[in-house]
Amino acid sequence: MPSLSPRWPRYVEFAPSVLVAGGLVWDAFSPADYWGDPMLTAASVTAGALLSLRHTLAIGAAIVGGVFALTVKDGTAGDIVGYLELINTVFAALMGVGVNRVIARHGRRLDVVRSVAEAAQRAVLPAPPERIGPLSIAARYQAAQSEARIGGDAYAVQRTPFGVRLLIADVRGKGLGAVGAVSVLLGAFREAAEEEPDLATLADRMERALLRESEHTSEEDRLEGFITALLCEVLPGAAGLRLLNCGHPAPYLCHDDEVRVLEAGDPGLPLGMGTLGVERTCPADRPFPVGSTLLLVTDGVTEARDRTGRFYDPATQLASQGPFRGPQDVIDQLVRDVERWTGGPRDDDMAVLALTRQREGRMRIPRSGSSPDH
Repeated sequence: MPSLSPRWPRYVEFAPSVLVAGGLVWDAFSPADYWGDPMLTAASVTAGALLSLRHTLAIGAAIVGGVFALTVKDGTAGDIVGYLELINTVFAALMGVGVNRVIARHGRRLDVVRSVAEAAQRAVLPAPPERIGPLSIAARYQAAQSEARIGGDAYAVQRTPFGVRLLIADVRGKGLGAVGAVSVLLGAFREAAEEEPDLATLADRMERALLRESEHTSEEDRLEGFITALLCEVLPGAAGLRLLNCGHPAPYLCHDDEVRVLEAGDPGLPLGMGTLGVERTCPADRPFPVGSTLLLVTDGVTEARDRTGRFYDPATQLASQGPFRGPQDVIDQLVRDVERWTGGPRDDDMAVLALTRQREGRMRIPRSGSSPDH
């Protein structure tokens, strides 16, 4: 069944009925015969595009019935003029039904494509665990448009012998190409996070995996296929964390009523640009006190614009929403606030990862060689 795009207001559903009423009134009172016929044809086609089959048939029946009543009123019901008018009206009603069936068929095909895209997105980007030790975790991926269920934003959370490690990244581009890059990126992260003792060497491992994958792509894709990423390591037994920024938006720390940016020093080059020979920046240690929430976002949040073109600033806008009850509350408030800020469809996907250090308990880091929970 055709359905209205979320970009259109609900009152558009009444457009076919208004066109039918206007066309019939015009025909009834115009000095010439049936000047309102274009409005009736437009009503039928519009109903087919916007409404269900049942409502489209109802609109078509109203048009045919109204025109037949007018032919009786004008005394043309039994002559060739009346017959031709009714034939034209029935044809217009059938056009609306045809439009409705074509759109419905394409809608069913689109639903199949959406379901496949959603399955691929879930397979590549599974939901993180809700709890690791004293850390409560939540995540959200939201496409720019409801029709686009697959994209290049990614996140991952993994318990390792070195602490809980986090990744949030934004792959240039969308579609299956971006999903392939996300798959390589997350696979490299999950493997290297278990083995590399520091974030810099972890980033180097991910870089090498991406460069190996890019050998099978064109020269243009190799030059432009970069990935911004932020790596984070929650330090065991300490109220702190370590950050390594690879050209990605900085994270935020939400504590009581305060939301502030956690700058990770000088942002380095994005992943996939290691061939430029620029030395990677060093990780930075930052506080992560008990009861606070760490918020990691992609540029779908920081580059969201309002109607005047101003960028959304979580540090300013979220401060009035606190204090927050946990990571899911932070994400829910953020998504609602971004939607209010933009006032319509966004231009980019949005991935958000949040974790709260709870007041009780300590992280239990598995011994080296044991099987950690993912």
